[in-house]
Order: sequence, then C-alpha cells, then structure tokens
Amino acid sequence: MVYIFALCSLMLASCKKDNSFNLDGDCNILSLTLDEKYPAVIDQVNRTAVVQLPEVYDKSNMRLTQLTLSEGATSSVSVGAHLNLFTPAMIRVTNGSVYREFSVSVKHDEARILSFMLNGKYIGIINEANHTINVQVPEGVDVKQLVPSITMTEGATVTPAIGVAYDFTEPVDFTVTCRTASYTYKVTVKEMVPPHVVYLGLAATMQQLNKEEQTACTWMLNNVEKSAYVSFADFAAGNVDISDCKVIWWHFHKDGGIDGKSKFETNAADAMPAVEKLKAFYNNGGSFLLTRYATYLPAYLGEADCVPNNCWGQNEDNAETINNPWEFSIAGHTDHAIWQNLLMNPENLNSVYTCDKGYRITNSTAQYHIGADWGGYATKADFCTKTGAVDIAGGNDAVVAWEYPSNGTHGGIICIGSGCYDWYTVAEGVTEYYHVNVAKITDNAINYLSK
Repeated sequence: MVYIFALCSLMLASCKKDNSFNLDGDCNILSLTLDEKYPAVIDQVNRTAVVQLPEVYDKSNMRLTQLTLSEGATSSVSVGAHLNLFTPAMIRVTNGSVYREFSVSVKHDEARILSFMLNGKYIGIINEANHTINVQVPEGVDVKQLVPSITMTEGATVTPAIGVAYDFTEPVDFTVTCRTASYTYKVTVKEMVPPHVVYLGLAATMQQLNKEEQTACTWMLNNVEKSAYVSFADFAAGNVDISDCKVIWWHFHKDGGIDGKSKFETNAADAMPAVEKLKAFYNNGGSFLLTRYATYLPAYLGEADCVPNNCWGQNEDNAETINNPWEFSIAGHTDHAIWQNLLMNPENLNSVYTCDKGYRITNSTAQYHIGADWGGYATKADFCTKTGAVDIAGGNDAVVAWEYPSNGTHGGIICIGSGCYDWYTVAEGVTEYYHVNVAKITDNAINYLSK
C-alpha cells in the first residue's frame, strides 16, 4: 500500500511538471471557403460548416481554398485539398493537446413546395418528379373561390401570392424560386369520387404519417387511379364511402420494430376499433395488401390466429447503410403475378432485388421463421397448414411474403414482411436501379388483388 501510494504521488508530480501538456488553445474553424467563392456558415456549438451551392453544382471534387483557424491551431485538412462532399467531411482542428472535429457539408439551392392546402383543409398530393399537385374536394365546393396555403423550402418565395382566393376551374401554376433554383407546379383540383383503392393509416391525415409510410402513400396517390388516404378513425366511423373499394393497403412502420401480438395491439391501438368493419369488408369480397408490421392483421380478420414470429427493425435516424444491393428469394414462385416485369439480376433470376448500394434502410422485418429449431413451423408445409396461407417468397429458413387466396366468399390478402421492402431513404449520392422494384411489386399486387 505504501509503495502504491508513493508511485501514484510520483506520477501526479510528474504530470504537474510536464509543461508540454497544453489545454489552453482554442480549436475553432473561424472561416472556410470552397472553390474560391462559396463560404461556409460556421456553427461553433454544433461544430458544423455548411456551404450553400447553386442548385446544379458538382460537389464530388470541391477544393478547400480558404481556411482560418484559432490562433496556434492546425488542421487535418490543408488548403488546396480536394473534398468529395456527397457525404460530410470531417476536419480535425488541433491546438496544443486538445482538438475539435468539424463536419463540413454542402447544401444545394432548393425551390420546392413541401405542402399545399386549399381553404385550410383540402390537402394537395405533390408529385415532385412531374411538379404537379392534385387536390380533391367534396362535391359542391366552389372551386372558383379556393385559398391556397403553401409551405416551401427555406428562403423560397412563390408567385402568385398565397392567402388569396383563386379560380381553380382550370389548373393554376405556382412558381417557387430560391436563388439559382426555380420550379413551376401545376395545381389541379378535382371532385372526390368513391375510391377503388384505399391506403389505411393510423394518422388523421397522410401528412402526419411517418416518412416511410408517407412515401408509400404519396406514391399510391400519384400512381394509382381512384385511390385515397383514409384514417382508421374515419374508416371505423363510416366517414368514407368504400362502396367501390376493391383493395385496402396498410403499410405499417414502427421505428425499432414490433415483435409479438401484444406489442402490435399496443402500437396499432387506433386500428382495433376498425376491426369489425375490416372483417365485413373482407367477407364481402374486399382484398388487402398488408406490408411490414401490417402483416399481423390477418389474425384479426378471421384467418388462423398466427402472426409473424421473427420480427425486428432499426430506427430511421440511424438506419443501416448497405454495401451491396439487397434481395429476397422467390425460388419456386417466379411465375406469381406480383413478381412480374421487375428489374432482375440476370445472374440470379430466383431473387428480387429492391435496394441499391449506399441505400439507408431500417431492415424492418416481419417474417415467419421456418425450421425445427424454434418457432413452431418445422417446414413450409407446416406453415401453410397452421396459418392457412401460401408462401410466395423466402429462402429455406423463412417466409417473407405470403398469400391468403380469395375463395369466392372473402377477398384475398397479400402479405409482404421482407426487410428489403422499403420505401424511404435519406441517403444522398445513391444511384438507384433496383429500388424501383418496390413500387412495381406494389402496383402488381394492387392490380392482382383488384381482379
């Protein structure tokens, strides 16, 4: 004990005498410029440097042309260095024995309409690819006196002015401008008709859905004729005319995943009051497309009391970035209607690829494990017998997509629980190829179930 105390005292004394250990220097980036004319906005608290660029500008090879640091500090990146800013670059600023790391990123000029509404309640469906906005209004609404409200990207302006009544008998153009970016959106107003396809959601409006669900719903509204978003609350209350509805689609995402029936009921509590009406729709010939954690629903529609037994998921804010395209097996089921006319890998025609290298994915999965080791389904034949479903995708140890065929009395159900079936990503610089298969599979399934 005496020896250890003496040794510690000696070490402490030596630290105090070491004048080279300097903790006094500041480690800040005071100014930074890229390509000679694009200065950064520096945030010392969050340690970020953000550079505003024109709408179309190559950010893959930008040169650091000016850098000012705190007095006495040095940087891990020197003036003249070239940076690929498809993803943020980290610069370490060192002064003496301390350092700080700054994230350097770029932001292109943007001129986008983020949301559009008429008379404060009729929501516009934005098609960003075509720069169109469609708004449905109830029968009897005076389309000659509709007042738009718009939210736009930061710093943008719009013409004509918002907050003023316009005549939407014919489409009206709205032009959004922000520095070098400018786009014109054509707004078309149509009278509501009873939908043929309904997207069900737990939120009161589609704008309140999470990003994964909202991306899926927006695709449907822009690409499937006579489709509409309906909340479970409105469905349960009978507030929507579903007399012409053929298919109900529910794509249910929950960050962190849902594992088990009790967790499903907790997280989908607002869906439970609609169960009896959903069963009536099903027993009257209506069909369902159920994706991700919505694949639990057949157990509440009168099918076998079975739910996926192998479920997990990550969170959108720290989703996994994949190194290669992801796929799932359709071996033995390549002739099924929902797997037709997809972009296929010629070297692996028994698999469907749905996302590409660099894609960020939560890998949210709701599948059935197959095997004698655990789960209760030793073989796929056991799965079919116990669930009443038919497997249509999955490898030897899992069923990732399955079907309850229509039987002339009730409708059909397609369930897709593969983690590869994913709509939303925040990844930049990803060259998309296979991801279009997600939309094509969905379109195929809706058409198949509508017959």
